[in-house]
Amino acid sequence: MATERVSVLTISVLSAIAYAETPPAPQQSADTLAPCVTEEPADPRRRSPAIPVLTYTPDPCDPTRVRVPQLKEIGPIQGLPDRWRIIEAIGIKENLWDPYSGHNVLKGDRPLFGEDWYVALIGISDTVYEPREFPVPVGNPVTARPASYDTIGDGQQTVLSQTFALEAVLYKGNTVFKPPDWEFRFTPAINVSYVTFEERGALKSNPDFGLSRTEAVVGIQAAFVDKHLRNVGDRYDFDSLRVGVQPFTADFRGFLLNDALFGVRLFGIRNNNRVQYNLGWFQRIEKDTNSGLNNLLERGMGALRDDHIFAANIYYQDWPVLGFNVQGTVVHNHNREDQKLFYDDNGVIQRPASLGLERPNAYDVTYVGGSGDGRIGWLNLSTSAYVAVGKADRGAFVERKQDVQAGFFAAEFSRDFSWIRPRLSVAWASGDPDPFDGKAEGYDAIFENPLFAGADTSFWIREPVPLIGGGRVALSGRNGLLNSLRSSKEQGQSNFVNPGLWLIGVGADFDLTPTLRVSGNLNWLAFDDTATLEVARAQAPIDREIGLDASIALTWRPLAIQNIVARLSFAALEPGEGYRDLYRDDTSYAVLGNVVLTY
Repeated sequence: MATERVSVLTISVLSAIAYAETPPAPQQSADTLAPCVTEEPADPRRRSPAIPVLTYTPDPCDPTRVRVPQLKEIGPIQGLPDRWRIIEAIGIKENLWDPYSGHNVLKGDRPLFGEDWYVALIGISDTVYEPREFPVPVGNPVTARPASYDTIGDGQQTVLSQTFALEAVLYKGNTVFKPPDWEFRFTPAINVSYVTFEERGALKSNPDFGLSRTEAVVGIQAAFVDKHLRNVGDRYDFDSLRVGVQPFTADFRGFLLNDALFGVRLFGIRNNNRVQYNLGWFQRIEKDTNSGLNNLLERGMGALRDDHIFAANIYYQDWPVLGFNVQGTVVHNHNREDQKLFYDDNGVIQRPASLGLERPNAYDVTYVGGSGDGRIGWLNLSTSAYVAVGKADRGAFVERKQDVQAGFFAAEFSRDFSWIRPRLSVAWASGDPDPFDGKAEGYDAIFENPLFAGADTSFWIREPVPLIGGGRVALSGRNGLLNSLRSSKEQGQSNFVNPGLWLIGVGADFDLTPTLRVSGNLNWLAFDDTATLEVARAQAPIDREIGLDASIALTWRPLAIQNIVARLSFAALEPGEGYRDLYRDDTSYAVLGNVVLTY
């Protein structure tokens, strides 16, 4: 066994002998040797004064060094991981629950299958708690308050609403610099709501229903396929076609149309993304009465209304100055819902509106408008203006054709002072001065959802204030700005015989910390013309002043991102003379608690 062991010294001696007896390496040919390149130091006069000049010492040239072979000589390199799996190679593990740490196949960080098919899932939980009070109409036989003789009941209400939405997106293509080649999007939403009311007949048309209501509904807010048609430039200007249920906003702030509709839309960009355009045909969808979700599962294709929208708009960025964007819009609303009556899920008539003649109507109205949004020097400006022209088969109070001639304007000015942004808001919607003259001059939108003057923390914009004596007609609808006197914006028709609106508001945002914002708004509201209200109520005169809408909101984002957003707001309407003429001299209020969680 001793002969099988070799000492380290013996191995060293044998290696030295072998090296000494090894013949010299053959001479390399000139084309296989690495060339000796002599580099000169950079001229110090061409360097920035802030960068120190380092002494350049060239590497010694070894004429026997073999050059690195080129890729075409050795063939393609095999066995390297792709750019997504390199993350795994360096020890970063996948975490499906955390969209930020590591990489997540559910967020499109790497392909789900194939080379470039990705999936992105977005989950949203939206919780609302809302105690509120505003005037509600009652009749003596159905009031829940014995010995009460008044047309205005107890308006105390409590709303608890929970919505879960899941957005699933499957798309194909490298989307770093260009849109996807294919995109399939599906967004179902589930809403569960509990509402209590102090008056009978308010939750359902049947007064025996009771004073509380619990409902659950599933809506489809998006279900479309998007095909990338072509690229039209080196920087991926493109044309795409989208078919199905899809969201569409006609302007920057949602004054005219902000809804999820069924339709076909051709859209794209030009001039290195400075020009964007949309061409589309859409058909409105019946909504669930209480949640406002698209009621496609229950009604199927029967949920498509005979209310068609043809839209064309174009956006131009950085005009007339850098940082300001302009938009031109033409929208035609072709409505033919004059063949039958429509009642909502609560048993209340929606079409036609129970106002005046209460007759089915059809209309063709074209909206032509312009909008701007951005910054001009130190001034932040967002503005929209529309003219509505067209024909309606009949008016709310006369059996004759109506010429629609109405206008709208809104603007919001603001300026940033470090952590404070004060703003001034102005809005005007024309009112109809004579409901019997054959002209419909009150402006109404198609489906407004404005981000303006406090948005959904404002009492006037958020709450549906009913018109007492109007037969379930709202003076202003929920999440709406206009006094349109329609049954609802979700299921009713546009009404161009209305009192119009004036709004002048001031407000400010205070970013106390990166995660905490306090916002306040004070809006003065008035009717543009009260002639329509005086006819509807058989009451004159009615003053133009609606009152003061005051609100304060607290927004907290504990992670400094949008994944957790909590809001708490309080809003109240102090009545003006016109509001007192229509209702009692009581202050209306609403409290909103809202938590939105996003995955």
